[in-house]
Amino acid sequence: MAAPNDRKFLGRQSLPERRFVTDALRTETVGGVLLLLAAIVALVCANSPLHDVYDDVKDFSFGPESLHLRLSIAEWAKDGLLTVFFFVAGIELKRELIAGELRDPKAAALPVIAAICGMAAPALVYTVVNTTGGGSLEGWAVPTATDIAFALAVLAVIGTALPAALRAFLLTLAVVDDLFAILIIAIFFTQEIDFAALGLAVAGLAVFWLLHHKGIRGWYVYVPLAVVIWALMHASGVHATVAGVAMGLMLRCTMRDGEERSPAEHIEHQVRPLSAGLAVPLFALFAAGVSISGDAVADVFTRPETLGVVLGLVAGKTIGVFGGSWLAARFTKATLNEDLAWADVFAVASLAGIGFTVSLLIGELAFPEDPALAAEVKAAVLIGSLLAAVLAGVLLKLRNNRYQKLCADEDRDEDLDGIPDIYEQGNPEYHLRMAVIHEAKAAEHRRLAEAAAARGTGDGGPA
Repeated sequence: MAAPNDRKFLGRQSLPERRFVTDALRTETVGGVLLLLAAIVALVCANSPLHDVYDDVKDFSFGPESLHLRLSIAEWAKDGLLTVFFFVAGIELKRELIAGELRDPKAAALPVIAAICGMAAPALVYTVVNTTGGGSLEGWAVPTATDIAFALAVLAVIGTALPAALRAFLLTLAVVDDLFAILIIAIFFTQEIDFAALGLAVAGLAVFWLLHHKGIRGWYVYVPLAVVIWALMHASGVHATVAGVAMGLMLRCTMRDGEERSPAEHIEHQVRPLSAGLAVPLFALFAAGVSISGDAVADVFTRPETLGVVLGLVAGKTIGVFGGSWLAARFTKATLNEDLAWADVFAVASLAGIGFTVSLLIGELAFPEDPALAAEVKAAVLIGSLLAAVLAGVLLKLRNNRYQKLCADEDRDEDLDGIPDIYEQGNPEYHLRMAVIHEAKAAEHRRLAEAAAARGTGDGGPA
């Protein structure tokens, strides 16, 4: 039996936190489906007679040359649209730090350790494969990222009854994963820095923070300022998506008197559909279009760089997330929720191997001088993510009956007050309401039984 000071790993969340996670996952799930459709369209275009048209559209350039912003459509999607995605990631991270799972260091230790191990293990797998096979080590970071939208799209199909605690764990894991992916991009994939442009970008961020801190409102103030900050960050040599994360982290997540919700929650509610429904799918449309022939697929499993990516996503991610979770629970006071088993954690860990959006981005950044290898690495990301999705699907389906029972218990609301009964069971008023409800049901059953008995004896009805 757990000691009083022990905390539950994957235990029940508070009702407001559960509702927030449910709403966030619902939006991300729709975005994941759109992401999947965009990837399919990209693959069809790249492997059909439309490939020339697809390449021409992807490579079409526009923008002011004097501002270093004459970019191809694919680059605008990678550097521009993904900034919206990372802006939302920054808000999610800030909210987790202020009001979510990461606000308590003891509670945060588990998902943070799981995320770190889930990034270190794939990088280690990639490094070992390429060291022994004589491949390039430049792509070590490609299999480290988890794509929450794609993972939730898989859940929408095969894991609809997944308990809320496991879904929240996956979301928190992905938020921490995004943070470290951003740090990797900023630290390891910045070639040359223009300190003048970087200084102006930082000054712009300071203005952004000051205006927000003073309570200045209006999209017409922040959108032009955000575009300027993004352009300066892009010109500085630091990847432009870092600007989005920085602005997201600056938003206030706490409510003041007279506010129904915080500015961060309000802005996230406005921007998340744009990110999940437009920005990320369009990036996938221009990033996932790689040639998938029989020879190309064979090369994925024979070339060390691509094999390292596949093994990193499928094996490294699963082992890393599961191993990190087990070690954190083993050497801390946390105890696994008694309704779940470590097999459930392993199934969710395998979902973390779906590394699509950020993995494709890092694949492009890792091999800028070798477009052919970059394309093969993208193919490896697609294949590795598909294999991870299939593995997760099998594991989740094996436990699906158990999940359905847990989900039904979590959602039961016999008193029809809009609050699941599991959150009221310690409240005396709840027990009184339930007693009244059960007594009313019992009285109705007695009335029906008496009526049936009367009909059976010919009193008031046919014999």
